[in-house]
This record gives sequence, structure tokens and C-alpha cells, in this order.
Amino acid sequence: MKVIILLAKTLNLKVVAEGVETKEQLDFLKKEGYDYVQGFYIGKPMKEEELFEFLGSLGQLH
Repeated sequence: MKVIILLAKTLNLKVVAEGVETKEQLDFLKKEGYDYVQGFYIGKPMKEEELFEFLGSLGQLH
């Protein structure tokens, strides 16, 4: 895994981990240098309407 991360960083690519389901996995991936993660721990799948509502609420934080 470290070789893949190193190769991607050398090529100026971002590294994405998919399927993150626990805090322990997230902590490990942060330590290893992943740039982005996705998975149930970050957010559950949602319908289109729910997504737009969620994204709209982010703008209200400022």
C-alpha cells in the first residue's frame, strides 16, 4: 500500500480510499497519507433530494 501511495504522490496524483466504514480505518488512512476517503463512515448513501438539501445546508455555516 505504501508503494502505491508513494507512486501516486511522485506522479502528483491524489490518492482516494474507498469503502471506509470505521474510525480506525479512517485514522489509518490519514496516517498513511491518503488525500480523500469515501465510505459509510463518512456518509451514508442518500437520495438526490437529500443530497441537495445537505449541500445547501453547508453554505449556511458561513
